[in-house]
Amino acid sequence: MPTPSTTLVSPLRIGPHTVQPPVVLAPMAGITNAPFRTLCRSFAEGGSTAGAGGLRGLFVSEMITTRALVERNEKTMQLIHFDATEKPRSIQLYGVDPAIVGKAVRMIAEEGLADHIDLNFGCPVPKVTRKGGGSALPYKRNLLRAILREAVAGAGDLPVTMKMRKGIDDDHLTYLDAGRIAVEEGVTAIALHGRTAAQHYGGTADWAAIARLKEHVPEIPVLGNGDIWSAEDALRMVRETGCDGVVVGRGCLGRPWLFADLVAAFEGRAQDIMRPTLREVADVMVRHAGLLGEWIGDEARGVIDFRKHVAWYLKGFAVGSEMRKRLAITSSLAELRAGLDELDLDQPWPAGADGPRGRTSGNNRVVLPDGWLTDPYDCAGVTGDAELDTSGG
Repeated sequence: MPTPSTTLVSPLRIGPHTVQPPVVLAPMAGITNAPFRTLCRSFAEGGSTAGAGGLRGLFVSEMITTRALVERNEKTMQLIHFDATEKPRSIQLYGVDPAIVGKAVRMIAEEGLADHIDLNFGCPVPKVTRKGGGSALPYKRNLLRAILREAVAGAGDLPVTMKMRKGIDDDHLTYLDAGRIAVEEGVTAIALHGRTAAQHYGGTADWAAIARLKEHVPEIPVLGNGDIWSAEDALRMVRETGCDGVVVGRGCLGRPWLFADLVAAFEGRAQDIMRPTLREVADVMVRHAGLLGEWIGDEARGVIDFRKHVAWYLKGFAVGSEMRKRLAITSSLAELRAGLDELDLDQPWPAGADGPRGRTSGNNRVVLPDGWLTDPYDCAGVTGDAELDTSGG
């Protein structure tokens, strides 16, 4: 049995930052705002028994649109607000215009807005791909190279990483070419979601692709993403693929303590995996809603924003449909707490609650700009108006 300070994988190095265990919170629109990052980070830091000298995970912001950032859009400026305790501050950027991406990165570096920049080339939603962004963009190799070059040049000493998918669909895979371009342009690390854009979040993530990418770009860290529902899944991904770390998205929805589990697992303390009772889950729910209210500056709006999390937190517990509906329309912390107190709070953690959660749709037609697939190198059809107006995904 490993000692509490023993780690089962090497530390992840993102520029000057050492992340141990090598666990990253995936950016999720409307989810990974400052309150949720604070919650996840508190569990990661509280669940570690290892000595000082490393970060207990990396917690990345929601997707920030580069044009909105450059124009100092009000919503965007709120989304890049970090709690004073967040170190390092990680921003994920979305952009399709190399010049605008470069301006956004230089703005972040010069104004000290963040300590790490991640670039989004993995988003599969139509409003992004129809403009050539997200998971559609790496198909245009020269455009990808131009964006990465501008970002790395503008970042100065800040590390630049990227997140991507396997490709548009099985007939248009891009991840190996994109990985090589990233290395050549000075990207610090790559995260690969083992699905294509067409798969969205359906089917099974292709972990073998993560292993192939690791073999293809041994010069920099490769992180694996997709179907990590438990701490054991994370360990298994590292064992099976040789990846340098994991990126966790939907697995932590309604389960921010998954980061405590991940720390425990990577430190060889499987006996410390959390199995909270409904009472403990209820306490986290109220805390989460309260943090949202403090961040927004309005308790009612915070509780309303929290509503989408209710079903995820209660997954698997014996809570009737009427009570679930009632909890999902609460408008105050007192109302939320009162409703939760009516439940059988002594219920143990449900069997099977560690499984899939969140979106599972798949086999979608990827919406692309006209003629996008004609030439993988020509990017003449991409213009500045392809940038999204707002941030958050």
